[in-house]
Amino acid sequence: MKLRDDLVLRHVGEDHIIVDPNQGVVDMSKVFTLNDSAAWLWESLIGKEFEINVIIELLVAQYGITVAQAAHDAKKLIELFEQNDLLAP
Repeated sequence: MKLRDDLVLRHVGEDHIIVDPNQGVVDMSKVFTLNDSAAWLWESLIGKEFEINVIIELLVAQYGITVAQAAHDAKKLIELFEQNDLLAP
């Protein structure tokens, strides 16, 4: 899988938002807010092909959590990305 290359992650104040720069007028229903961990993962994965195990390894290395917790979190993140059309076709 791969993140959509046409989306841009921006840091606005305390928030990390993903916007589609191709929108003429920003549709606020299509702006996605990420927490710090998800934004860090986005920046780590953008432009790369990856599988869930890559996300798990990144989470374990960065946050020192168990593989089981990282796998749970990675699955939920991928589901979020899929539901919001943030993955490349």
